Amino acid sequence: MAIIEGRFTEASGLKIAVVVARFNDLITNKLLAGCLDCLSRHGIDTTNESAQLDVAWVPGSFELPIVSQSLARSGKYQVVITLGAVIRGDTPHFDVVVAEASKGISTVSRETGIPVIFGVLTTDTMQQALERAGIKNNLGWSYALQALEMGSLMKKLN
Repeated sequence: MAIIEGRFTEASGLKIAVVVARFNDLITNKLLAGCLDCLSRHGIDTTNESAQLDVAWVPGSFELPIVSQSLARSGKYQVVITLGAVIRGDTPHFDVVVAEASKGISTVSRETGIPVIFGVLTTDTMQQALERAGIKNNLGWSYALQALEMGSLMKKLN
């Protein structure tokens, strides 16, 4: 029986793209900071001169799929991380944005064969989002770990 799994320590050769939504940037900037910290601590060069990492900014979570698709299709990246925050309001806008972002991001991953990490917080309140972006724990770190594991795993499979 073969056991195939990704390893966080085998990520040094990965080329990673991070797509970040500007909407709710109080949250997404914290997610990005956690993500970059994790990547850096696992051997990814996160400096401005990095050839391993690119960060693209989009207006909101709804736009994450189209830019992720462009990056994944470019052939430059082994994994893409999306970061966004959609906070429930008094209108159905939340449901539309979350549904389209999640469907779009999963479609990009399936159609390109490039892992696209779904790092979009979907919360009822700003307080919940803040807790997930650093007050209690920073999920940006977790999304980076997922990217490292999936990038390593896909290398083994291909």
